[in-house]
Parts: sequence; structure tokens; C-alpha cells
Amino acid sequence: MSAVPTADITQILQDWNAGDQDAPARLMPLVYDELRRLGAEYLRKERSDHTLQATALVHEAYLKLVDQTKVEWRNRLHFASIAARAMRQVLVEYARAHRADKRGGKLRKIYLDETKELGQARDPDLVELDEALKNFAGLYPRESEVVELRFFGGLDTGEIAQVLNVSTKTIVRDWTFARTWLCRELSENAA
Repeated sequence: MSAVPTADITQILQDWNAGDQDAPARLMPLVYDELRRLGAEYLRKERSDHTLQATALVHEAYLKLVDQTKVEWRNRLHFASIAARAMRQVLVEYARAHRADKRGGKLRKIYLDETKELGQARDPDLVELDEALKNFAGLYPRESEVVELRFFGGLDTGEIAQVLNVSTKTIVRDWTFARTWLCRELSENAA
């Protein structure tokens, strides 16, 4: 998305808001490469027998995006934040669908490389991370958006600040707090 002029994407999103049925089809070619890059980055360091491909992740997430009927698209960064949430949902659904056996056996884990920043001795699996994020979002909505935009949206501190309409210092503070809270939560659940 960064190689495409922001104004072009914003205009298509505004057309989509206005009811243009062709807007999603015009948008996809402009954002596909960036979404695929993000999807590939999520999946790059996964287990070798992982069957979800970046293309499938992007397509599933895009279907979720097209089904959004109550979103007032604002701009490219807003779209990226909603796309991040859609990719997270796809990844979590995929992880949950791949339980090893009916007796509660091992979960096939999908790890996000970014979780290494949480300082865990082991990487949390995506389902554990999702549950922790849901708990965190209930208590700290903005801070959970920071985590989601960073992990799943691939946005940097400045972009997150712009999406959330706060200062970069606030984002740095929120990230530090979120990382500490999630590390503690994931450690307690592992024990």
C-alpha cells in the first residue's frame, strides 16, 4: 500500500463508503501486494509443515473486509488497521481449526515472530495470544489496538499514532505497558 499514492486508496475507500459496488474490486490490486507481504511475514518463520499460505491468508482476510458493512473507511491507515484485525481473525480461526485430536490434544501452533518482543522464554501460540489480547482489550482498548496494529498490521509507531490520533510518545508508552501486561498474562497462563 505504501507504493501506491495514499490519495488513490483514500478516494476508492470514500467511493466504497458512498456505495460504489466496484470500489472493493478497484482497491484489491492497489493493496494486494502489501497485504501479501504482511501475510508472508506472519507465516515466514512458522513450522515447516504449516499449510496456510500467505495468498490464502490475504484472500480470507479480504473476504472479511469486503463483508464489512458498517465501516466508514477513512484512509489507507484505517484500512490497514481493519485488514490487520481481519488477518488476526483468519489466523486465529485457522489455529483453532487444527487441533490435533478430539480429546483436547496438542494444538498446532502458529507463532508470530513479533511475539519474541514480549520477552517470553517460549513463543505463545496464536490462540493463547488472541485470548490474552481479548482480555487486555476489555481492560485497555487503545493499548490493545496498538498491539494489533503492530503485530498484525505491520504499522510503525508513527503510523499507529496517526491511526489512533494520539502522539508517538503515547504509542511508545502504550506499547511498553502492553508488552509488560501480555508477558505477565502469557507467563501466568503457561504456569
